[in-house]
This record gives sequence, C-alpha cells and structure tokens, in this order.
Amino acid sequence: MRRLRSLAALLAVLAAAVVISPRAASAIGPALLPVTVTNNTGRGDAVYLYVIGVQLSSGRLGYVNQAGTFTAWSGGALPPVAAPDVSIPGAGNGGSSTIQFPRGFSGRVYFSLGAKLKFFLTPDGLVQPAPWAGGDANRDILFDWSEFTYNDAGLWLNSSQVDMFAVPHAVSVTGASGATKRTGDLVANGRTNVINTIRGTAGWANTVYSRADGTVLRVLAPGKAAGAGLLSSTYLDSYIASAWNAYTTKTLTVVPFADQPNTRYFGRTSGNTMVFTNSAGAQVASFNRPSSASVWGCDGDLPAPNDQVVGPISRTLCAALNRGTLGTIDTQPSTNAADFYRNNPTNVYAKVIHANMVDGKAYAFAFDDVGAFESLVHDGDPRSAGLILTPFSGGGTTPPPATGGVPLISALNNKCVDVPSSNFADSVPLQMWTCNGTNAQKWTFTGGALKSQNNKCMDVTAAGTANGTPLQLYTCNGTGAQQFVLSAAGDLVNPQSNRCVDIKDLNSADGARLQLWDCAGSANQKWRTS
Repeated sequence: MRRLRSLAALLAVLAAAVVISPRAASAIGPALLPVTVTNNTGRGDAVYLYVIGVQLSSGRLGYVNQAGTFTAWSGGALPPVAAPDVSIPGAGNGGSSTIQFPRGFSGRVYFSLGAKLKFFLTPDGLVQPAPWAGGDANRDILFDWSEFTYNDAGLWLNSSQVDMFAVPHAVSVTGASGATKRTGDLVANGRTNVINTIRGTAGWANTVYSRADGTVLRVLAPGKAAGAGLLSSTYLDSYIASAWNAYTTKTLTVVPFADQPNTRYFGRTSGNTMVFTNSAGAQVASFNRPSSASVWGCDGDLPAPNDQVVGPISRTLCAALNRGTLGTIDTQPSTNAADFYRNNPTNVYAKVIHANMVDGKAYAFAFDDVGAFESLVHDGDPRSAGLILTPFSGGGTTPPPATGGVPLISALNNKCVDVPSSNFADSVPLQMWTCNGTNAQKWTFTGGALKSQNNKCMDVTAAGTANGTPLQLYTCNGTGAQQFVLSAAGDLVNPQSNRCVDIKDLNSADGARLQLWDCAGSANQKWRTS
C-alpha cells in the first residue's frame, strides 16, 4: 500500500532546513511578496502552478491563490478524496507570471508541465504527489517544486532535488538594496548530462523514469529509488561500514556550528555503535551504524531532533556519509568540495547534480545545507523573488571563455593562483599551479575584490584574520574577507586583517595552498599580473 505523504511531514523538513534567529524579528518585508515565475523551458507545454503549505500564525494547512489569499483545506476523508483544483495558470515559453507569497507562510511552489497535478485530502490534510510510488496519480506528469518560508525574518527559497531531479529551475531574491541573489542554474545541457551520467552508471539506470512518449520525467534520488526497488537497498553499506569502523582506532571530531568553533563533540566506535562525548567527557549522543536507507534519508539510524546536540551531530554525520568524507577526514563537517564523492561506492546522484550546477550548489540530500552547499537564497528584507524554469537542453550558463581577467603569478615559482580542477563551488580552497591560461587561473580586480571567471571571489575562510587562515573561492558578498589590494611592491594585502596572501610553507610545487600571513616581503608573498 502506498504511504501517504502528508504536508505535516513536509513542514518538519522545512523547519529543519530553515534556521531562524531566536531573537524576535519585526516585519520588514511586504505583506505580500511578489514572486515572478519565468518560463524559459523551451517547451510548448501549458504550465500550472500551486502554492501550498501552512499558515504559520494558525498552523492551518492550506493553499494560496495568485493574489496571495490563504484558504485552509477542508473536506478530507479516508480513503483520500480529490482536492479542489487550486492551480494557477503559468506563462507559456518565453513569458512570465507573478504570484504572491503572504508573509507568515511556509510550503512549496509546485509547477507542472502539460497536465494539472492531482492532490488528495485526508482528515489530517493534503496528500502530496509521490511519483516514486507505484500507482501514484502523478507518475506520468512532468513536474517539480521549490520550497520556501516567508516570515518576519525574511524569505528562504530553495530549489530542491532531495526527492528527485526533474524540471531544471533556479530561484532568486531581491532585497531592499536592489541586490539580487540567484542559485540553481544548471550548466549548458546540464539536465542531459545528469540523465546520461546516471543512466551510464552501473546499478543506477533504473532510477531514470521516462513516459511512454519518450519524455524523461525525472531521476529519482537514491532513497526513493531504493525504496521502490530500482536501486540496491544495500548500495552504500560497504562504504558505511568502512567509514564507521575507522573510528574504532581514532577519534572523530564534530564541530557542528561554524560560529561556535569551541563547541566540539568526540566520537568513537565500539561494535556497531558510535558514542559521542563533549569536551568534559560526558556522553551526549550515540548512533547505531546506519543502513544505506538511513544515509539516503538522513533519518532512521541517524535521527536529527530539533535540539542543539544530537540533531547537529546527526546532520553532520549524514552529510559526511553522503559526501564520502567520513572515515578519511576526521574533523567534520568537511567544507572542501574537492574532497567530496571520491569514495567507492559513492552518492552518484548528489555528485553529478552538484557537478552540473553553475555555482556547484544543490539540495541533493536532506542535509546538503551542512557547510552551505545547498541551492538556497535568503534575504532578511526581501522586496521580490523569482522562480525561473530554465532550458531542458542547450541553454544553461557556462563560464565565459578565458579572454577576460588576468593571472596572478607568484615570484616564488612563476606559477598561477588556481581554482582546483576548475571546480567553481563555494569553499573550494585556492592553490598554486603551473600557469595554463585556463579560466581557473583568470582573475578580475573589481570593487576591491578578486573575481574568478564565474564571478565568485577570492575569500578568507570564515572571515578569519589570523596567521594561517586559508584562502578559498566563495560567492561574492562584499565583506572584508573578500577585499584585496595589490601594492606597487607586489604585496597582495587583505585590509581587514592587514596580512598578505602567502604560499603556505614556501611550497613551490603544484597544489601548494594559500593562506594569510604577516607581510614579510618574501618571494612567496610577491605577486604580479603578467
């Protein structure tokens, strides 16, 4: 029997994904936030939109019409009965339409192409589409969704691939300053790349679902695919066992809060159980070795209650197991994307989706936000937002050819500052490499920042100012951590710390890392642009 997917369960996921300051927030965004839905799919299908979720003030489940008016669901029964048609007409290809988010609402924006979605009501609320389940009424409909919360503390809006990858789409928000943030864009032909890679990977081909007319409707996330018998239910078990057992002879350190580096928990494995203690030696949590299903879903053996200890440790463990860094990197979370998905077997689904995002960000599993790798936009004072249905083939966004920007060359070894493997994801550490003229080595000085060829910035990790703080690539944000001045003497100085960009340990080899260090005038701190 198909498991009913209730809206209450969805809202629990949304609550976990959105962290709001405990301080009381005053309403500063508009009562109705305009959200422009743009259709750039390149397809001729009719588009239907649905805004469903919960009214935060009352806890009532319901839907929002195009004007932003909330209506609570009513009339549910067992067995479930058809919900009323609450679809909002979307624009055809090349057009756009506007919907309104009322402040104090959290939920999903569904969008379907070519046919309306079928929703059902029980006495407890709405039954959501679950196309991975046999007999689901929406299985042969092309659709997807984004998730959002809009309240007095602002807007959180994300594209989601947690359950499936189907309709390529990006999200954006524009704040009171006029600045717009956008994420979720695929590279050119990114949808095709994802589908072909999954199809070509042993054991994964059945996770791609096509309609009788040949249209590829979706790629199922591994947890959904395994639950439907389309992927081995033990696929990740061998890696999980190896990673878990690694801590029988060494200690895992979990630092779950980036802004609280002294809050640390220490894990050791005994048998199948990993026990965590705090800095005082008191036991605070324990976890049984998880199954593949628990890792795919970040649940089961990895429960994540909404507390300040067990939940954060569990989130960190689940992210590390999905990314394949547990067992080899002993302080978690690891935030170096270059280390992700190197294990075998690995989460091929998450790996290929992230690899085909322009900014490297996606929500490919439940806690992909650990380390800020999720495709989320947030603004505390929003004025408008956007949901952009992007091209199914062609289109996309790719870094420009290596005609703009200049190399940053070291006096130590005549090598160039380089983005490793041209991986333009947030938090990728910068390195030195033999100059090769690629986009990975092209930098543009603008507004006091050094921008890469995908418009990300050289950044001081965690806005640190101490000697030894690493340098990385990160989304440009205008902070002091991204300000650098190249002096006439060749010093590349970060004014916030008053320290120089330095090649760590005077290492002249390819792969040497960059850091901040007291300016000393040495060759490993001297730079030129030609």
